[in-house]
Amino acid sequence: MNARRVFLSLVSLLFLLGLSLPVFADEDFGHPKVKGENVKRVLLISIDGMHALDFINCAKGISGVNGGAPYCPNLAELKGTGVDYLDASTSKPSDSFPGLMTIVTGGSPRTMGAFYDVAYDRSLDPPAQTTGNGVAGGSCTPGGAPAGTTTEYDEGIDLHQSLLNGGAPSGDGGINSINPNFLPRDPSKGCAPVYPWNFVRTNTIFGVIHAAGGYTAWSDKHPSYSSVSGPGNGTNIDDYYSPEINSIPVSLPGVSVGTISCNPLPDQTAVASSNAWTDSFQNIQCYDTLKVNAILNEINKKTHNGKSSAPVPTVFGMNFQAVSVGQKLIEKSLSLTGGYQDAQGTPTQSLLAEIEFVDSSIGEMVAALKSHGVYDSTLIVISAKHGQSPIDSARYTPITTTGPVTTSPANILDSGGCFPTSESPSNPTGIGPTEDDISMIWLNNNCTTESAVAILESQSPASANKAGIGQIFWGPGIAQLYNAPGLPPNGDPRTPDIIVTPNIGVTYSASTKKLAEHGGFAHDDVNVMMLLSNPSFGAKIVTSPVETAQIAPTILKALGLDPDSLQAVRMEHTQVLPGLNLETGE
Repeated sequence: MNARRVFLSLVSLLFLLGLSLPVFADEDFGHPKVKGENVKRVLLISIDGMHALDFINCAKGISGVNGGAPYCPNLAELKGTGVDYLDASTSKPSDSFPGLMTIVTGGSPRTMGAFYDVAYDRSLDPPAQTTGNGVAGGSCTPGGAPAGTTTEYDEGIDLHQSLLNGGAPSGDGGINSINPNFLPRDPSKGCAPVYPWNFVRTNTIFGVIHAAGGYTAWSDKHPSYSSVSGPGNGTNIDDYYSPEINSIPVSLPGVSVGTISCNPLPDQTAVASSNAWTDSFQNIQCYDTLKVNAILNEINKKTHNGKSSAPVPTVFGMNFQAVSVGQKLIEKSLSLTGGYQDAQGTPTQSLLAEIEFVDSSIGEMVAALKSHGVYDSTLIVISAKHGQSPIDSARYTPITTTGPVTTSPANILDSGGCFPTSESPSNPTGIGPTEDDISMIWLNNNCTTESAVAILESQSPASANKAGIGQIFWGPGIAQLYNAPGLPPNGDPRTPDIIVTPNIGVTYSASTKKLAEHGGFAHDDVNVMMLLSNPSFGAKIVTSPVETAQIAPTILKALGLDPDSLQAVRMEHTQVLPGLNLETGE
């Protein structure tokens, strides 16, 4: 038996005994070598929305922007000591929730079970109380037949979603912000509420590293994204920080973006009770800076808030929202529009500012790693949960009352009574169907899949396509991508009956504040940047197709742990990323 297996067997034994190894952030457990150092930690960053094309343009420069010179110098510098993957794909669907869980589990929705932050599960019952976003509370009988319910893992399960800390009774949020009465319940487990970390079916890198004695930290946009801590009791993340992104924007004392103070917020046109942080190009930078500061504190051997001493985490990181907002937002109060100027990805001034902000923030992190002497032993992984569609902003086509797209697949099928109440677009108080630039459909017993598809196909011909329907996945088309829909033992209770992907640019949203969206299968939705950097690496470009699911086993490999410790990696045979040669650090 080799040394690694002996070590992992010891880890498993200690874990079963309720013990743990010492924190290994500064210890040698056979980690792969990089430049004479062990890889002792991984900094994982998601720049939500960041396409591979965005990275190419900002690192090389593009005509008409910054005089043709690169406009993300810090990312460009990391590329000089990194492996750059040009054909990296996110999860399908490309929503934030499955996108994140794919990165940290190594699996697709087929295994880890997250399809969307708002989805459906035929095996669960409704929450005890109606959620903040309108998933109706209902009954649950222990051991009884499940009714099925919409599952919500976004701001709607916060104690108070209008507050930055999610309404936590003390502190700045995290898992204490979750209201268990807003969670779906499992009748097979005595109607226990299903917490985010147990909703996900497979374990995560944070759980594996925590069990091996590592110190873990993560910062994200909702308390519900503590799903990264699964499974268990939510404590596989030692330091979880989650300022609520859909809360009402408030002044942030002590926070600044460069020389611009966030107290008060710089954009006072977007601080009303009807606003969220994503409604402003400037305020979103203040919001993201909260998480940047958390990373800087953690590098400085503090907890995310800087109040207590802590080890530099073995694995830690955050997501940026600024680029996603820069790609999507139309801020009418300031006559500003994000997105792109053309199909080659030339950013507008508003999007350019967001990319430059993120680049500067990553530069601060790199500088902090260097100043604390831990840069050489840190693997930096930068990717994205999802892309954004369309890059060619002129092709954006939202639902309107005048066309060319006038209705959505959900509205078409709802007229035939095909939807569960919790998914129905005609439910005046409900959360509504799962539609962005994708339509995910779970049917009730009033309609068969065949009859529902026939209704949709009657709307599909290009000559009279009022729903912008591009492709309809059902039957074997669904089973190719996921487990077949249904109830156990013959089906997966979470798999949609039908998935509709629209024509390029079509979004099933009547919002007048956006010009792009994500969630679908289009190239612009799923193709994202992926860069792995360490000062020992030579610059390398990998053009073969890879997936963000491969990040998880690669992180474990880099830390000297077994990638097969991840259940999804074993089930889906997810491979470590090519081109790294982690055994020798070459």
